[in-house]
Amino acid sequence: MSGQADSVIVNVARQLILGITDRPAPILETPGGTALEAAELVTRAGRFAASLAALGVTPGDRVAVQVGTSPDAVALHLGILGIGAVTVPLNPAFTDTELEHYLGDAQPTVFVVSPERLGTARELAARFGVDAVESLGVASLDASGDGTLAERADALADPGRLDPVERADDDLAALVYTSGTTGRPKGAMNTHGGLLANGRALVEVWGLGPDDVTLHCLPLFHVHGLFVALHTALLAGARTLLLPRFTVEGVRGALADSTVFMAVPAIWRRLLDDPGFGDDARHLRLVTSGSAPLSELVFAEIESRTGHRPVERYGMSEAGIITSNPLDGERVPGSVGYPLPHASVRIAGGGETGEVEVAGPHLLSGYWRRADATAEAFTDDGWFRTGDIGGLDDDGRLRLRGRGSDMIISGGENVYPKEIELVLDAVDGIAESAVIGVADPSFGEAVTAYVVLDGVEAVPHAAIDEACREHLARFKHPKSVHVIDALPRNAMGKVTKKALRDRSV
Repeated sequence: MSGQADSVIVNVARQLILGITDRPAPILETPGGTALEAAELVTRAGRFAASLAALGVTPGDRVAVQVGTSPDAVALHLGILGIGAVTVPLNPAFTDTELEHYLGDAQPTVFVVSPERLGTARELAARFGVDAVESLGVASLDASGDGTLAERADALADPGRLDPVERADDDLAALVYTSGTTGRPKGAMNTHGGLLANGRALVEVWGLGPDDVTLHCLPLFHVHGLFVALHTALLAGARTLLLPRFTVEGVRGALADSTVFMAVPAIWRRLLDDPGFGDDARHLRLVTSGSAPLSELVFAEIESRTGHRPVERYGMSEAGIITSNPLDGERVPGSVGYPLPHASVRIAGGGETGEVEVAGPHLLSGYWRRADATAEAFTDDGWFRTGDIGGLDDDGRLRLRGRGSDMIISGGENVYPKEIELVLDAVDGIAESAVIGVADPSFGEAVTAYVVLDGVEAVPHAAIDEACREHLARFKHPKSVHVIDALPRNAMGKVTKKALRDRSV
């Protein structure tokens, strides 16, 4: 896909590199002792870019990546973007069966995997890669920088530093597959201009700068870790402390050297479950939460333990970050804040509550090879339908009520699960909850709750009934409540309602 003639010439990798060029100190560090200055990171990126080019990758080609978090995974990401190719980040936990969909859909020229998966990956690539590459389209990379991709670079006479090629602002930079909560995962087409617009807006609204140190414990196969945490740090010239994975011990051990910490609610819950956590985070300048709703109770506990009111924000694979609570100003629990400077938000139909629609340069250009889904996702006047239900406060703050696809129609009434979950989560003895609709001959759908208990042996039915009577209309009360050991979640901590529906059949 080529850009229009009047497009601004950009390459997101070039802008990321410019953000760190003048920094003399390490730009990327790991607990294991790796410390890369900007020039070293750019040289490594050039090394991988040269290897990919030798494998036949050209601008616009897709490069699927299924490796763990490491400095070389960051360098590979920059190398892919730098040569004008399209990064396709994939969860290392995906099985071969799951990969069949992604590889068959993305049709990558090269598939980069961890060394232990090299044999299986070759078999998959032979079936789903483009015809020209066959088994040569598979390469490996491990956390220490070794693997066949590195070996190819070592064989080159002079890989050189990365010199990003020109791309247009509407050229494809990343193909990020949606979580699949509403069907087969679709590839959201993120452009160079869109990633830059979003990254620069976040740097501005969160006040990120070269004096910051971002503690990064999020996976690099998702928008949150790859674009929100990593891109913003690089654009701001900030230092990144890169953890290979989240552990309570790892985060607490790195907090002292950090100023910025970004997390998802599941991470916050695990940190708060450690009785020693709290004071070690009080010196931080900025803490955020996203990728899934943060309950008001957890919000309050974070503030009580750390002294910080977390900055909640709202985003998705198709649009990056859309809204954020302010850095300076009131951070309201239960709200995901105001639209970023480049974003516009409206409620469909202009009502108090409805589907959230978004416009701005940060939006996806469409769904990969899915013209039907692309057309369905946009309104006639070009606004993106998020599928999320919400409302705008008088001052413009956005409050989310849940996914449109999660909405329950019970007895002819629309019921939004989030409203019920907030009530259940506040009941003593309930750690967290999820509400779905289950087919019912009388009501169409019966409001059904799944709860994780906290310190009690049985469902506190009396307390639930009292809370529901106080806060909810009768038709919103759960018809049944089931105990579950843990709510099913995807890789970024979002509750997968489909899994609950499947067990309710």
